[in-house]
Amino acid sequence: MKKFTLSVAVAATVALFAGAASAQTTDVLEIEGLAITTSAPAPSFLDIDEVISGWAFRSTETRALQMDDFENPAMIFVDQAIDDWNTVDGAAGKSCASCHEGGPEEFAGLRAELPRWNEEQGSLFNMEDYINFCRTERMEAEALRWAKPRMDAMVALISLQSRGMPVNVAIDGPVADIWEQGQEIYYTRVGQLDMACANCHEDNFGNMIRADHLSQGQINGFPAYRLKNAKLNSTHARFKGCMKNIRAQPFGVGSDEFRALELYVASRGNGLSVEGPSVRN
Repeated sequence: MKKFTLSVAVAATVALFAGAASAQTTDVLEIEGLAITTSAPAPSFLDIDEVISGWAFRSTETRALQMDDFENPAMIFVDQAIDDWNTVDGAAGKSCASCHEGGPEEFAGLRAELPRWNEEQGSLFNMEDYINFCRTERMEAEALRWAKPRMDAMVALISLQSRGMPVNVAIDGPVADIWEQGQEIYYTRVGQLDMACANCHEDNFGNMIRADHLSQGQINGFPAYRLKNAKLNSTHARFKGCMKNIRAQPFGVGSDEFRALELYVASRGNGLSVEGPSVRN
């Protein structure tokens, strides 16, 4: 896949800060005694040698917040999701706990494989899909809205069960065409700034652009608590924010386009550990 360069105006901005900072891969992320892999050999389809977690691109203070669950502000929302997990909702008179007596721990490993093909439903499923399928089909409750507090908190709770496990997202078989669509979106220039995802997260990661230290845009840490807006942020919400930043009309949260992009971007992080919920700037 051909890599693109930044537009002239943005390239000039990056050039002012190029070399000012780099990913701090020498530090080790350990959470509650669990070692987290923050760098790994890049998948064969990439033109880079190494994939690096967004954690490595953050300040020392921000990284420290994620290293202690007591300090991690995302864990407040995990606690809220536990309450939601045990709350009866819907016409069937069930809670999540009614079916999953083993607790959220039953989902250990799920986050590491998502998005993935759901053979029964004949479509690509991510975490939000699985949550809403259970709610509508088994609890007979209303679906939760994507990128809203209750949904993001539940995604965080379930993602937490896979923390430390290696991302292993399949890109072949029935998802191959969707993966290729996501790859095309990743490398396609859009918006008034005429930029693609790759311009920042592949061509210029490690550089500073204004006050932002560009990462590889890995999503192994999502949902992420962002200090910028003091809340959990979903993958699709972050995609939407990036598109707005380059003055492009974003795809809708939960759209086929963002689903395809999520699949592709998730696969770029194969080999990294699941971190969610993480802390970012």
